[in-house]
Amino acid sequence: MPEDDLQALLNPPESLFEIEDGSAQDSFDDFNQQNFEDEQSQRFQAALNSARVVKEMAEQQIRIPGFLVPLEAINEDAVIEFFIVPYFGACLHLPPPPPNQIIYAKSEKGVKLQSLNQPFWFSGTLKIEIQGNAMGTSAYLLHGIEVVPYED
Repeated sequence: MPEDDLQALLNPPESLFEIEDGSAQDSFDDFNQQNFEDEQSQRFQAALNSARVVKEMAEQQIRIPGFLVPLEAINEDAVIEFFIVPYFGACLHLPPPPPNQIIYAKSEKGVKLQSLNQPFWFSGTLKIEIQGNAMGTSAYLLHGIEVVPYED
């Protein structure tokens, strides 16, 4: 992610810490509809929606750890379409990762998922391409994907 987006996300407004998990305010839509007057909150809100990418990452072979957010499965434990997110529970609570921290991927053979909190290593060629659905939006796509369980 661009450095200024990272700095904004590392410095969230204090009001964010006052939101109770599971409350009506604990949603991206609610937070996104607020009209903040202070610059820190405005910049944080913009960074949460940022699809700005690091163009030098395009077409790079990468290996990245992360968690899988299922979008489509061929059965209960073989996920074929998913988002790769940096932390467990992403896309479920405020704040969700911004699009420039979510990677879209497909696996023809499917990924065996035992639990949503199961980490994986994802390898492939990173492409810059916006993908969106009801679960979220990604600014990147991982092509030629290989997925293995995460081990230190």
